[in-house]
Amino acid sequence: MMANKWALVTGPTAGIGFEFAKLLASEKYNLVLVARDEKRLKSIAKDLQAQHGIKCEVLKADLSKKKDLEIVAARVSQSEKRIEVLVNNAGFSVNQSISNGAYAAEKSMLDVLVTAVLRLSHSAASQMRVHGSGDIIIVSSVASYMASGTYSSAKAWATNFAESLAAEVNKYGINVSALCPGFTHTEFHERANFDKGEVPNWMWMDAGYVVKTGWADHKRGKVVSIPSLRYKTLVFLMKVIPRSIIRKVQRKK
Repeated sequence: MMANKWALVTGPTAGIGFEFAKLLASEKYNLVLVARDEKRLKSIAKDLQAQHGIKCEVLKADLSKKKDLEIVAARVSQSEKRIEVLVNNAGFSVNQSISNGAYAAEKSMLDVLVTAVLRLSHSAASQMRVHGSGDIIIVSSVASYMASGTYSSAKAWATNFAESLAAEVNKYGINVSALCPGFTHTEFHERANFDKGEVPNWMWMDAGYVVKTGWADHKRGKVVSIPSLRYKTLVFLMKVIPRSIIRKVQRKK
């Protein structure tokens, strides 16, 4: 029997977003897949439909562009085939300093990591309140507890925003959570020209594990999910260590 529930995932062509798409498809959610690469979107949609007997819609969109973002927001707000699960996953980083890098790159990153998350979450929460149920997941990062440029600043906003929204809409039957992984094997670091060799092997996690853990935590009502004990420990330390020390460590990089 064809599924009649819908989920929307941004950035589903690789990594964490792809794993979310696979997991939701396995739970018989029809999917709206949103990314810039239409060819990869269609390929993934075709495979998921064949494997799980679901429907897939493909939305080619650059979430840093207002026009594209509004198209996606309109789909999230749609009452017919309404979105019951929103996964705000799309994102990227730029390997540059704030003071000596290109402003346009920093602005584009903020548009995707902050503005798009706010816009889509607002659309989702508004329609979910009417129906009295829904799930919103915001993929953040343990970087939100660091002092590591615009990226970690945006992720700090994302984590706090998820907590704020969760406190507001839980009484309407809407579950909101922030998923805060550490270093995860995806295409993210290659795209940011990040040298993965600088990170010890023990710090890397599998994207499938991250998503399964985050989804399980979300279903249990956990607002902030930090997969793996090692990253829970690191975050605890970053919370208790004076911020002056965290800034000093960052300056040495």
